[in-house]
Amino acid sequence: MKRYIITAAIAATCTLSCTKLKDTSYNQIIASQFNPSGDDLNSLVGSAYVNWRSLLLNWNGVHRAQENSADQVVTPARPNGWVDGGIFRRIHEHKWTADDDVINNCWSRTFAGVTNCNRIIYQLESGGIPLTQGKENVIAELKVLRASYYYMLCDLFGNVPIVTDFNVPAGFLPQQNTRKQVYDFIVKEITDNLPLLSDKNDQSTYARFNKWAAHTLLAKMYLNAAVYTGTSAWDKCIEQCDAVINSGAGYVLEADQREVFKTNNENSKEIIFALPLDENYVTDWNAFDIHMQTLQPANQATYNLKSAPWGGICAIPQAISSFDPDDARLTSNWIQGQQYAASGVALKSTMGATSGQPLAFINQLPGIDKSDEIHGFRLGKFEIKMEASVQLSNDWPLFRYADVWMMKAECLLRTGKADEAAVIVTDVRKRNFKSNPAKATVTGAQLLGGSVYDYGLRNHLNTTHEGGGDIQYGRFLDELGWEFNQEARRRQDLIRFGVFTTKSWLSHTPNGSYRSLYPIPRTELNKNGNLKQNDGYPQ
Repeated sequence: MKRYIITAAIAATCTLSCTKLKDTSYNQIIASQFNPSGDDLNSLVGSAYVNWRSLLLNWNGVHRAQENSADQVVTPARPNGWVDGGIFRRIHEHKWTADDDVINNCWSRTFAGVTNCNRIIYQLESGGIPLTQGKENVIAELKVLRASYYYMLCDLFGNVPIVTDFNVPAGFLPQQNTRKQVYDFIVKEITDNLPLLSDKNDQSTYARFNKWAAHTLLAKMYLNAAVYTGTSAWDKCIEQCDAVINSGAGYVLEADQREVFKTNNENSKEIIFALPLDENYVTDWNAFDIHMQTLQPANQATYNLKSAPWGGICAIPQAISSFDPDDARLTSNWIQGQQYAASGVALKSTMGATSGQPLAFINQLPGIDKSDEIHGFRLGKFEIKMEASVQLSNDWPLFRYADVWMMKAECLLRTGKADEAAVIVTDVRKRNFKSNPAKATVTGAQLLGGSVYDYGLRNHLNTTHEGGGDIQYGRFLDELGWEFNQEARRRQDLIRFGVFTTKSWLSHTPNGSYRSLYPIPRTELNKNGNLKQNDGYPQ
């Protein structure tokens, strides 16, 4: 009889049955003697979700690719380093290459998620995991999860191989697909499998793809359809958003945006799909260390952190200057001003030209190539709990209800219904202007206008003024930036609004429209002769 090896993660939950096997291989479970329980199944399916966390948050991954390449955050050279062979500068200046580890990491980590899904689907379909009850539902969930990984590949690289088989012959090299083919595959996978997903929104579906998370993913695809395929799908996006809005599943906008990003945010009714994190269980280095990357060493005393932060990533001043001063997100999302120890003592800089001077974060930054400790507001959207370790324990809200409403609003705006869009945007803004409620109101005419972001070079070497008034629907792009800053999506929004490869900011100038896609890693091209490099990059 053919024996299938079940993963070690599942074996760990089945110790009792393992001791009864005649075969004394204690790190294996023979399929015919394995009857998976609900806990086993959760562990099995959960292992396929883990790749999302690593691809998004681990060092030089998707968060870096989506945020540092855009107009809101930057990692400038600091007195303690942050040069790292020039990678952060190349991302900011759009001069990355097919050899950079950000490119390699985004590709390999995302395809690892695809492979993980393919493996478990194969084990289920082949009988390697002898599941009978609910088998088709589990496979459907895994296929939608696999589609979510392909969503990232479609967004970042475009022309990638579609691989759905795990049991492939030795030396198998997949064929490359076009971005349009990848888009069509994702949409079909979601629509075909969505009816088999759970409609529950409770602990049993938290951090998993239920119907409403799948509808949100499909809305994301339709929102970006014009970029991915050349043909817009605004009405289809609205349909998917309405499916979530009218679901009765209990999703709401939190009265305070901070509830979505606090340490214990797992009960937030705004979160549709989250990546669960807990410092006690997720212990791999850089699992979620944005606080370590953004705070200065002296800030260890602010939160009594277990390790001293490293300094680094901060806000681009032009992005901060675009906020209304009465917008609560300006202060709740960004760490600024004089820094203090938990005891109340004012902190001082410890290195560079400002050593010994007050550690007060200012909205100024000389450029990507130089900075001191005080330069740039720091990333603080996710609550930093007292005595935090290197890893934060906040769950990452990959999809949230505010995004569903804003996707609908954008599609209404783009289909001539600006006033309807304005009602939605106003509702999202209300919680952020409690000190001055009148400022929450936005009109359709305003959303049709340009951006208030003052684009142009703004560094110690060059100053230019391009402005944002010429950006179609630029004010709506501003709204996206104010609401979703730091959430690993800014690059995608800039591309959709025609800004990513056309405008300048800080030390960045446009460097070719082809930069709206990342290059296929050179290592992959060398391994697979079926792959062709994306246009514009050296073949």
